[in-house]
Amino acid sequence: MRISTLQIFGIADNSIGRANAAIAKTQEQLSTGKRVLTPSDDPVAATKILQLNQNIARVAQFGKNIDIAENNLRLEESTLSSVNNLIQRIQEIAVQAGNTASLTENEYLALSSEVDARLDELFNLVNTRNANGDYIFSGYKSRTPAFTGDALTGFSYQGDDGQMFIQISNNTDLAASDSGKRIFLDIPAAANTVKTQASPANRSDPPVQITLGQVVDQLAYDDFYPEDIVISFNADTALTPPDKNFTVTERSTGKVIEANRPYVSGEDLVYRGVSFRVVGSPVSGTAATAATRAFGADTVVAFPVDFSAINSTFDITVAGRTETLVLDANLTSVADLAANLNSAANGNAAKLANLGMTADAGGLQMPAGINFSISGGDANVDAVTGLATLAGTSAVDGQLATHGDQLFVESADNQGLLTTLARFSDAMRRYDGSQDGADLVSSVVASTLANLASAQTNILEVTSQLGARANTIESTRELHLDTELVSREILSDLQDLDYAEAASRLSAQTLILEAAQASFLRVSQLTLFSRL
Repeated sequence: MRISTLQIFGIADNSIGRANAAIAKTQEQLSTGKRVLTPSDDPVAATKILQLNQNIARVAQFGKNIDIAENNLRLEESTLSSVNNLIQRIQEIAVQAGNTASLTENEYLALSSEVDARLDELFNLVNTRNANGDYIFSGYKSRTPAFTGDALTGFSYQGDDGQMFIQISNNTDLAASDSGKRIFLDIPAAANTVKTQASPANRSDPPVQITLGQVVDQLAYDDFYPEDIVISFNADTALTPPDKNFTVTERSTGKVIEANRPYVSGEDLVYRGVSFRVVGSPVSGTAATAATRAFGADTVVAFPVDFSAINSTFDITVAGRTETLVLDANLTSVADLAANLNSAANGNAAKLANLGMTADAGGLQMPAGINFSISGGDANVDAVTGLATLAGTSAVDGQLATHGDQLFVESADNQGLLTTLARFSDAMRRYDGSQDGADLVSSVVASTLANLASAQTNILEVTSQLGARANTIESTRELHLDTELVSREILSDLQDLDYAEAASRLSAQTLILEAAQASFLRVSQLTLFSRL
């Protein structure tokens, strides 16, 4: 068989190229230390290597998550430890303050000042932030301060009930935070208590404020509990001369506790055993526009008509309540009509009073602004009143009074830790050397100690849970270390290069390349011209 020169060069080129490629691949393996460089080198091993690398990367991420969770839990544990130490100091002060027989007003003021300082410290602790600037006790609202407010008007929780969870393994999500509401707010109170707040619909600017409040007569408040108190500011015209005033009512029934009390900013107010103050310039309400129906509004008034022999009646309905009025006299003018409608003898005066209405020569009025209807009359009644009582007629010009700013004293069975300290300090500041002052301090000291004990129970419960989570973190970290070690061993067996074998193979491949090059030189010189 004849082999052309072109074929000789092609065969040599392919052989030398394959030898060079084999050497290059072996050299790359030696430089990287890896046996499998591409999936084609070992498809089965390449698949396993990919899975192992993914597993190692996942374990590494879990390790980072564990570090974050551990740091958060350590910060929370440290914070709760500080809070617990603070509670213990307040308990010591409370025991000392219970000695009302020997302590003076100045000594109580000194103790109150220390409690105020501790309150500021506690406020900072419950608003602790981690390295990322997140508030650790705000639940899911980690960018919002957990608590806001002050000792004067009270404290409010701005977070939620959520817990931040971090995944530390394929099947384990660990709580890395706790809600401040659960720890510091949902603390069972030693006795029925209150919380105060201003209505969010108030329009005063700056907003009118209501102080934290203090139960100064527990028996009186227990009789009232669980009813709420509403303070509503009326129209200034409710007083003579006009001035700011408010009405105090029960929320559920609307029963008036005190009506039209003149307002004095910062005045001590006591209702149903609860003492509080209202501070600021509230927006007043608007007065009612009386509902009226003037005589002669529907028809021309016609007199005289004598009702003394045959009486006539008509009905007035106000807010679903109906009274029947009687005309039983000889009426010659609207003055006679007004006198007959205001007669006590025939019962008209009492019936108008029951409806909250009045009557005069001008017509019928409902001062509270509730529109009323008139019906059930006859032609004679229509004649003297000038109203369509037979067909029915109504007042439409009445407008109800509207309240201004409102404040609430609401019943509560929980008392937050911040509130406990604030009320304790307030009771000591109130002490004036009197027996009433001593009784108040003694009562508040007893409730303070009980509330602090409940707060400690909350904190210890959460601390024990933090310990359990720390144990979970430790065992999960050890499991990840073992998993990573095994994965890396298997990965090494599949992927790492046997340097001795590779060096020997490189020598053999180099020899093959050199032989191919030498053979090509010899074959390439075999021409007819060399034989001539």
